[in-house]
Amino acid sequence: MKSTTILSVLLIVTLSVACFHPTAAAQSDEAVIKQGQNLNSEGKQDEALKLYGQVLQKSPNSYQAHLDSGIALDLKGEYPVAREHLKKAIDLAPPDQKNRALRVMAFSYAFESNSREAEKYEKQAFDAMLAKSDFDGAAGVANELARIDLESGDIDGAAKWYKVGSDAAMHKTDMKEADTNLWAFRYAHAQARIAARRGQRDEAQKQIAAAKAALDKAQNPDQAIFVPYLTGYVAFYGGDYKTAITDLSKANQEDPFILVLLAQSYEKSGDAKHAREYYEKVMANNSHGPTNAFARPIARKKLES
Repeated sequence: MKSTTILSVLLIVTLSVACFHPTAAAQSDEAVIKQGQNLNSEGKQDEALKLYGQVLQKSPNSYQAHLDSGIALDLKGEYPVAREHLKKAIDLAPPDQKNRALRVMAFSYAFESNSREAEKYEKQAFDAMLAKSDFDGAAGVANELARIDLESGDIDGAAKWYKVGSDAAMHKTDMKEADTNLWAFRYAHAQARIAARRGQRDEAQKQIAAAKAALDKAQNPDQAIFVPYLTGYVAFYGGDYKTAITDLSKANQEDPFILVLLAQSYEKSGDAKHAREYYEKVMANNSHGPTNAFARPIARKKLES
């Protein structure tokens, strides 16, 4: 009997230690956060936020819980509250996650077309990558900022940062010819969109031709999906909504920005039914990045009105 009692006490003590062990607690937080992420991807931001809140009650310095709270709040359109969490996430971020946290904050400002504030965070990530000679990464961040500028209406800022991105990419010492042509495609792609926004139709067409030629040389079929996006974009800003619909319909239908351009093209063509359908598709997308930051606020406003 004594032996049984002693074993029972030891078992209880062992279980108690396991429950309060930091590793066990961390695994528990991770599981709850993962559940929240799944809910957020399903559009259930309020439910996700409740789970993140539970984690933060136990672990107020959880980088991931703060980051994911900011993401969910951005998708709800609650940007100032989102940024409170994102600021904490930046402060708490482990070194290998710092640039991600900075970029997520930039995306938060992109939801409000505030490219000036977005630049403060994107530039930190850009400088950090450049300091480590991560030229591909730095070029990608520069292009990301350029796109935020362009869709926020700062066309000159976009031109500047697309050039910075292209120059950064060319610093890579082991650049292959196919990579050089790929970056030439990306730069001409950007120049065509910039020209379209400036109302320079001939220049836009010239840059489309340059982009296609560079892509042919790059021999990268994975990038072909970006051509109808480009021609559709240029058509949209040129007022040719019929061509915009035709071309954008051949582009990536998982991209919320392409979907919102389609919605606007249908709307401007007088097709309210299809416009609403595509605005609803935008709102069904729960990704957190520049493309949804450009698209979601427009779709929300249209559907609410």
